[in-house]
Amino acid sequence: MPIFEYICQECQHEFEALVFGRDKAKCPKCQSKRLSPQLSVFAMSAKGSVGGAAPSGGCGSCGDPRGPGACSLRDLD
Repeated sequence: MPIFEYICQECQHEFEALVFGRDKAKCPKCQSKRLSPQLSVFAMSAKGSVGGAAPSGGCGSCGDPRGPGACSLRDLD
């Protein structure tokens, strides 16, 4: 099931929503449908690691200096 991240343009509330087919997400706080879709950390790290060099910088989830996804890997040191 696709989960999308949004920021409401009316109240600036940040949230995630499951969106099915042609359904439109709405803000759970103010019910507005004026939303700005956001690029999730998972989507960025997945696209950045396909067929190229590993992305630089810390993990967006935990800040691990080994980079995105490193916190989910067992420590090999």
